[in-house]
Amino acid sequence: MSAQAPSAVILIRAKRFTPNPATAADNAFQSDAPAGQSEDATATRALAEMDALASALKDAGVRVHVFEDEDHTRPDSVFPNNWLSTHAGGNIAVYPMYASNRRHERRADVLEMLKSSYRVQTIIDYSGLEPDGIFLEGTGAMVLDHVSRVAYTARSHRADTHVLERFCTDFGYEPMAFDAVDSDGVPVYHTNVIGCVGTDVALFALGMIPDLRRREEVRERLSVNGRRVVEITEHQVREFAGNAVELCGRTPEGKRRYIMAMSARARRSLSPEQVEAIEESCEIVDVEIPTIELAGGSVRCMIAGVHLDRRPLEAPPELTEAVEAINEDHPVTPDGRFVAIAD
Repeated sequence: MSAQAPSAVILIRAKRFTPNPATAADNAFQSDAPAGQSEDATATRALAEMDALASALKDAGVRVHVFEDEDHTRPDSVFPNNWLSTHAGGNIAVYPMYASNRRHERRADVLEMLKSSYRVQTIIDYSGLEPDGIFLEGTGAMVLDHVSRVAYTARSHRADTHVLERFCTDFGYEPMAFDAVDSDGVPVYHTNVIGCVGTDVALFALGMIPDLRRREEVRERLSVNGRRVVEITEHQVREFAGNAVELCGRTPEGKRRYIMAMSARARRSLSPEQVEAIEESCEIVDVEIPTIELAGGSVRCMIAGVHLDRRPLEAPPELTEAVEAINEDHPVTPDGRFVAIAD
């Protein structure tokens, strides 16, 4: 299985979603809800979109962990990838957040689930840097290549390069920082809106990196192991085409299938040639999430991938008792040829 594509994800079912006023100043992708639409209506529509994404991922054979959030003071909690990332070898990072009303999105119950269901060795918490005004908003600020161990990062006040280097030292990544701006010269607030990295394909708005030399360095690094780079335009970035994520699911027959999860809006912005390039290595799974996208993020932002080894499933007590009862009548042979099975 590819190290790039997790087979399990965490989603937050935020019942009081609304575009966050505290992030509107620097998030050029954020919009207000339609005039006359109540907060309750916005929250209800967003909730249906969250459920649609969870359903689409489950249908694709991805393991989905859903956590409820009824707290009305956490408008952006639907985007857990900004405070949490997981890594092979049993490592977890917890990140410092720019907006003060986002900092209590960090949840102990999510971490406890990971520790109980997966093999976790270390949790490194960088959130103590927040009082010093130092931020690195997880896999929003960084686009991680888990195969080549590169952290692509657009510099911004949400992506401090000092903590980036600290993260890369702790987790074994090469930092690749660059400036990225739109056509009006406005800095990109999160790297994951301009690009995503899959196992064999990457979508990236290289034209938004103004330094031509750095642009070519990023292009070369993305493609060094034969990965195909599909360039997307600024218009497609504004349609959230860069805010996608590769996942590993299962067919009904149990075979692995690689998917590229994105919004339907993002999918519609792609040309037939771009779609063909993506689908050479993974199937596109798209979901309509127009209400969620008002907040300036899309499908990638909604997903915290689980790159951890799963713990063995413990049998429920009644199953264990049934197996023990069978084994009393039919002992296991010394060479282990008998296996007791309980219905």
